[in-house]
Amino acid sequence: MSTRTTPPFRADHVGSLLRPAWLHAARAERAAGKISAEELRAVEDQAVREVVALQQEVGLRSVTDGEFRRATWHMDFVYQIGGISKAPGRLLSTFHNEGGDLTFTPDAIRVDRRVTMDTTIFGDDFAFLQSIAGDSVPKLTIPAPSMVHYRSGIRAVADESVYPDAEQFWADLSAAYADEVGRLAAKGCTYLQLDDTSLAYLNDPAQRAYVAERGEDADSMHLRYIALTNGAISARPEGMAATTHLCRGNFQSSWVASGGYDFVAEALFNELDVDGFFLEYDDERSGGFEPLRFVPKGKQVVLGLVTTKRPELESKDALKRRIEDAAAYVPLDQICLSGQCGFASTAEGNALTADDQKAKLELIVSVANEVWG
Repeated sequence: MSTRTTPPFRADHVGSLLRPAWLHAARAERAAGKISAEELRAVEDQAVREVVALQQEVGLRSVTDGEFRRATWHMDFVYQIGGISKAPGRLLSTFHNEGGDLTFTPDAIRVDRRVTMDTTIFGDDFAFLQSIAGDSVPKLTIPAPSMVHYRSGIRAVADESVYPDAEQFWADLSAAYADEVGRLAAKGCTYLQLDDTSLAYLNDPAQRAYVAERGEDADSMHLRYIALTNGAISARPEGMAATTHLCRGNFQSSWVASGGYDFVAEALFNELDVDGFFLEYDDERSGGFEPLRFVPKGKQVVLGLVTTKRPELESKDALKRRIEDAAAYVPLDQICLSGQCGFASTAEGNALTADDQKAKLELIVSVANEVWG
């Protein structure tokens, strides 16, 4: 097997990591007005230094800041896009787990003017990560542009007074993201990951029914999203690797959607112009490996076989058998290994300890070394 010197790496990870208790405490103090923004930033800096050291200690080639400066994986980014503001939520979100359902109504999105990119979102955060990464490759994770649209639909976020022509909305959103990608490239970002729940959700018939009920074409929405992301990353420089992570929901060890990748697979793998796909494959909700037959040469599949939702540690032999099963559909040299999702897509994190998290990261690295060398 060839050694991978560019992302994604044989042993990789999605990005978010469990926040330490003292970081939670500092954020609560800032919310209560007890410390300044600068004081919180200093605490976050120290937490990021420690989590980068953890990733390096376990042997990962890429490092993230754990998304430690965010409350959620996506909305901290989305609300900084020009023209987008926070609005009162109206839709109930339901996440499932073995112990029962979690329901809540998150804040919504409102488009007040044409969408633009007025600042380099997470630019300072990436610069700090880059400054402490050493020989590791600093990786930045951002939500895919579909996340501005999927949950509510275009007319729920932007009425006709702002976008009388809906096609202009899609064009502006893609252009804004392209601007962001260019800004990040100029700062030296060589590993960018666009996290996308929509392309995974659309494999679930219940989710496609939800899209259809609001009057949109559920059968072709994934094609719209693929084109949207391609427009965002098409001008990235040659030295920037772009990947995507498909997620069925990850909130306090709970999920939203179920279903294999069959519905989107052929278009996803052949038309989405990324270098690698981080795919959830930690349980039966993810379906089988058969859709991987559509993955073309030159693209990597990062199998998320190690769950980040439960503390139990997978066996090496079981992981190797699953990698072998996947290799029946896509060459082993095009496969990498990771966790199924982040450990903390939101600040609350999943139901694991820091020791559990470290053990799983070490397992990913160890198995990858034994499989690929």
